[in-house]
Amino acid sequence: MKKIGFIDYFLDEWHAEKYPAWLEKTSGGEMKVAYAYGMANMAGKLTNSEWCEKKEIKLLDSIEAVVDQSDYLVVLSPDHSEYHEELSQLPLRSGKPTFIDKTFAPDRAGAIRMFELADKHGTPMYSTSALRFAAEYSGLVKQGIESICSLGPGEFGNYSIHQVEPIVSLMGTDVIRVMWTGTANTPALLIGYADGRQATINLYGLECPFNMALSYETGQSKFLKIESDFFGAFIENLIGFFESGKPLVPQAETIAIATILEAGMKAAKTPYQWLALP
Repeated sequence: MKKIGFIDYFLDEWHAEKYPAWLEKTSGGEMKVAYAYGMANMAGKLTNSEWCEKKEIKLLDSIEAVVDQSDYLVVLSPDHSEYHEELSQLPLRSGKPTFIDKTFAPDRAGAIRMFELADKHGTPMYSTSALRFAAEYSGLVKQGIESICSLGPGEFGNYSIHQVEPIVSLMGTDVIRVMWTGTANTPALLIGYADGRQATINLYGLECPFNMALSYETGQSKFLKIESDFFGAFIENLIGFFESGKPLVPQAETIAIATILEAGMKAAKTPYQWLALP
């Protein structure tokens, strides 16, 4: 049985809660979350020690110990990406397959640094939103997509990744500018491509399901309501990555996504004005 180590800002959060059972079940018991480290205890949450006791996972006192004793590594902190680079320093030097949860990095520079560190030490690594693997996207023809309108729930800071990731996977990385068109309660971002194609993301609160409308150069269109088990598909992909050491998500896409999200936060300060991307 291969042992997986969790590294988190604090452990009593939704992803850390769900991933262990999913990974063990989907791998047929061949993989198990055995070790964990939490940087801090969060007020109003179980302490890291309490969480590990509940989950029957061994709490270790350092990231180094988790890295040393694990076969595969998962850096979590899904709602606090500002800690990803710090939490990832030893994992990315380890040479062991490492997954870094969404959102990969709060800015383009940090994303590039983490990939460079992993490449330098020969560490297989990737990051993704689980939405990338929704079945509704898998059969789409990418060629000729002219425009996308995407809708979904949540706040821009930690949920926009779930719309930007599928857009970049479908339309590519050649984004040159963004424009904020939303309000305080309904964030929205216009994403402009070099050849004139465009996409919009719109966040309409927790009750809004993930939806996407696509228009093709031919005049055809498609409407998708995302209802498939995208987390299940993501876990299958993650297990495949651990086994092969080969991530399916291109670095260029992950860096482009980080660049768009960073620019989107800046664009919110100057609505209805194009902001050029580096």
